[in-house]
Amino acid sequence: MTRYRFSEAARRDLVRLVDYVCEDSGPDRAEALAGAVFQALERLARMPGLGHRREDLTDADLRFWPVSSWLIVYDPNASPLEVVRVLHGARRVL
Repeated sequence: MTRYRFSEAARRDLVRLVDYVCEDSGPDRAEALAGAVFQALERLARMPGLGHRREDLTDADLRFWPVSSWLIVYDPNASPLEVVRVLHGARRVL
């Protein structure tokens, strides 16, 4: 059973994230960061209430979870958990 799924935007985000980190910091760092993202997703799928709301960014019932300087934006009510975006924390989020 799939515990989480990616929106098309989140899938593109993750590919860009890995490509960027690979170019900037090397493949080992990119692989470690991708592993940390997937590890966080497994945890969030088990306990979707862990993330925090950002009412300053959106009225939608989305949650945010940091992984290093990146943010996983997800819908805690979707089954399986839906990853909406994976963005750098310094970027305009929504």
